[in-house]
Amino acid sequence: MARRARYLAARARAVRSSKLATLSEQLSRSTGRARPIIALDMLWCAVRHEAAFQDYFDWDFHALNRRERRTFMTHPKSNHLAQKLNAVEHRRQFSDKSLFNARFADYIGRAWLDLRTASDDALEAFLRSHDRVMAKVPDSLGGDGVESFESAAALSDPAEFRRARLERRQFLLEEFLTQDPEMARLCPTSVNTLRIVTFRDGDEVRTLVRVLKMGNGGDVDNFSGGGMYTILDDEGVARHPAFDEFGGVFSVHPLTGASILGFQVPQWEAVGRLADSLAREVPEIPYVGWDIAITPEGPVVVEGNYNTGVFQLKPTATGVRTGLLPVYREAIGF
Repeated sequence: MARRARYLAARARAVRSSKLATLSEQLSRSTGRARPIIALDMLWCAVRHEAAFQDYFDWDFHALNRRERRTFMTHPKSNHLAQKLNAVEHRRQFSDKSLFNARFADYIGRAWLDLRTASDDALEAFLRSHDRVMAKVPDSLGGDGVESFESAAALSDPAEFRRARLERRQFLLEEFLTQDPEMARLCPTSVNTLRIVTFRDGDEVRTLVRVLKMGNGGDVDNFSGGGMYTILDDEGVARHPAFDEFGGVFSVHPLTGASILGFQVPQWEAVGRLADSLAREVPEIPYVGWDIAITPEGPVVVEGNYNTGVFQLKPTATGVRTGLLPVYREAIGF
């Protein structure tokens, strides 16, 4: 009883009232239900199902019964797994993008530079070697602080470019990846990646979910950065519409008109081989969400997330009213 009370108290302290108000109001407008009733149900699901408010919104908990709700993986549950399974002393080589690039140098397929250690000459040489570069905050999440720049503009005043990047903590510069034309067809402004979530159990690597992420006019494809996603089947085909964090549902891409339904990810077998190899690199971090980009020369890893987000189908958009919690439990055994 005392343990339960401590848990409820912790959940109460974690409540973001602004998020609760915003999402419950949005659901009230779309469903016609009273906002206080929805807000109370969101709070109940936070306790009963460990569902974050955004989880409740994204996966339509308002439309699910108790049995269906129990099948959904949630972000708090995933975080518990990451904290339990992934060794603390090895996490930084994933959470720091510069360290990740160094550790996974054989798999990243792009040049990069750390402005904290690079000389002025090295910066100018890097900019002259690449027409377009990405600047990243090494420890950011969700695409925060990621921007693309034309190198010609940066070369007009390299010192000012460096100063501005350092001021914004954009210490990491990377060559902008040229993606497979089929992937670029979805959205050309961002590199559209795959999130492959794996769990390594001894010599066996199990894939928990395969996700197609797309940008929507910005530099990144992250869900929290204006992007969208859908789930792929075992053959790399999108069988369902994509959706974004605002509840928008898309069978075709709103920017390009490219069909999302039926989209076949190119080089799919190579993607699977890469994910398997990546999952075997750091056995102390067995639970990882890998972001994989597909270039004309083959798939490459963008980053590995030891505290990966959760990706599932949206019930009201797909008719699929069960989540992936049984898949996670079978693979990981919790």
